[in-house]
Amino acid sequence: MTLIDNAIYRDGRRILEPASVLQTSECMDETGGMAWLGLYRPNQEDMKDIAAEFGLHPLAVEDAVTAHQRPKLERYDSTLFTVLRPARYVDSSETVEFGELHIFTGPDFVVTIRHAETQGVAAVRRRLEDNPELLSMGPEAVLYALLDKVVDDYAPVVAGLENDIDEIEDQLFSGDPAVSRRIYELTREVIQFQRAIQPLPAMLESLERGFSKFQVNLELQRNLRDVKDHVDSVTARVNSFREILQNALTLDGTLTANRMNEVTLAQNEQVKKISGWAAIFFAPSFVAGVYGMNFHEMPELAWPFGYPMAVGMMIGLAGLLYLIFRKKGWM
Repeated sequence: MTLIDNAIYRDGRRILEPASVLQTSECMDETGGMAWLGLYRPNQEDMKDIAAEFGLHPLAVEDAVTAHQRPKLERYDSTLFTVLRPARYVDSSETVEFGELHIFTGPDFVVTIRHAETQGVAAVRRRLEDNPELLSMGPEAVLYALLDKVVDDYAPVVAGLENDIDEIEDQLFSGDPAVSRRIYELTREVIQFQRAIQPLPAMLESLERGFSKFQVNLELQRNLRDVKDHVDSVTARVNSFREILQNALTLDGTLTANRMNEVTLAQNEQVKKISGWAAIFFAPSFVAGVYGMNFHEMPELAWPFGYPMAVGMMIGLAGLLYLIFRKKGWM
C-alpha cells in the first residue's frame, strides 16, 4: 500500500492515526475531525477504497493514478482537484527536475498524492502541525500551504537558471564552441518551467473568486494573495529568461558568422601570398627552363654575356612581379 501518512486532526492537532482507509472514515465520524491522507504513486487498486470512502470523481482518480498532468484546478461537486508541478534545480546537470502533486480537497478531508521523490508534502504537514491555529482552518489551509510551498521552491530554480544565463553571457564573448548547445539545452529547461507555472495565475484567480461563496477565512485569503504575488514575480522572471536566451542565440549566430568571415578573410590573404610567391618563383624557373633545353640554335647562346643576361632576366622578372603584387596588397 502506498499510504505514507494518515491522520485525523481536530482543532489543528493530530489526534488519531488510523491504520486503514476504512478506519479513517470511522474515526472522522466519531471525532468530527479532518482527515489528511498522504500517498506516494498509488495504483488503481490503491485508489479504489479511497475514492469510495471520500466520493472522488472517477475522472479525477484516473488523472491522479496516470499522472503526467499539467497544472490545473477542477471542481467536482464539493471536492476540489488540484494538480501542481513542484520543481527542483539540479546544478550538476544544469536541469530542472519536475515532480507532480495531486490534491483532493473536500469539506472535511485532504488527500495528497505525490509523484516525485521530494518530501515537500511532509515538510508542509510538519509546518502546519507546528501551527495548529492555521491548520484548524481546515482543508483550505492545507491546500494553500501546499501551493505556497511549491511556489517558494521555485525560487532556487529561478536562481539556478539565472546563474546559468550569466555564465552563458561570459561564454558568448570568449568564443566557446559549446555555448550554442548550452543555450539550446537551457532554453528547453526554461520552456518546461514556463509550462509548469503558466497555469498558476488562472488557478489562483479561480480560487480567489470562490472566497465569498465558500466563506474562506480572511487569513487564508491573505495567504493566497501572497502566493499569487510570488507566482507573478516568478512568471515575469522566467519570461525574461526566455527572451534573454533567444537574444543570446541570435548573438551567438552573429558572432559565429563574424568569426567564420574573419577566418575566410585570413585564408584569402594567405592564398594571395602563396599565389604571389608562386608566380615570382615561376618567372625565373621559366627562363631557366627555356635555356636549359640545350638546343643548338638558341638566341645569345654563344654570346659571352648570354648567361648574365639570363640571370638578370630571372631577377628582373621576379622583382617586377614582387613590386606588382606588393602594390596590390598581396605581399
